[in-house]
Amino acid sequence: MDNTFDEQDLIAGCKRGDSQARRRLYEQYAPAMLSVCTRYAGDRETARDLLQEGFIKVFTKIGGYSGSGSFSGWMRRVFVTTALEYLRQNDALKLSVSIDECGDRMDEESHSALESLSADELLKCIAALPDGYRTIFNLYAIEGYSHAEIARMMHIKESSSRSQFGRARQMLQKKILQYRAE
Repeated sequence: MDNTFDEQDLIAGCKRGDSQARRRLYEQYAPAMLSVCTRYAGDRETARDLLQEGFIKVFTKIGGYSGSGSFSGWMRRVFVTTALEYLRQNDALKLSVSIDECGDRMDEESHSALESLSADELLKCIAALPDGYRTIFNLYAIEGYSHAEIARMMHIKESSSRSQFGRARQMLQKKILQYRAE
């Protein structure tokens, strides 16, 4: 069976309010969206709450999905926005660190430590970053948003996004080295 056709059927069913289509859509996308939520929330319990809230938004707003672009990309944006709203409501995104230039180069020791980490180990290091740093790191390095887009989404200056990303990278490098030393 053609996956695209199946996805289109699920979307059409969800737009009609078909509970079986909603359940199938949830089952198909929940693991990937839980991963997105976990990267922003930092803990599984909050991530599960964000997952439920995100799916409520998906089912409420699915009528607005036009069919242009990938559906999974559209869903990912809904979940990222849900996570950002949660972080903003809980003042987790207060960016109070002064802005200075951060080095863009990763030293050789950090680079070799990074190569020896598994994906799960790297995700644990990212999850250990403070909320603001983790959020900007995820948006820029993993989701692929530009610093200008992040600034608009988070209501901050573009230079703040750049600075926070640089600081997040520095902190992540230290966490990777510490993790490997344990």
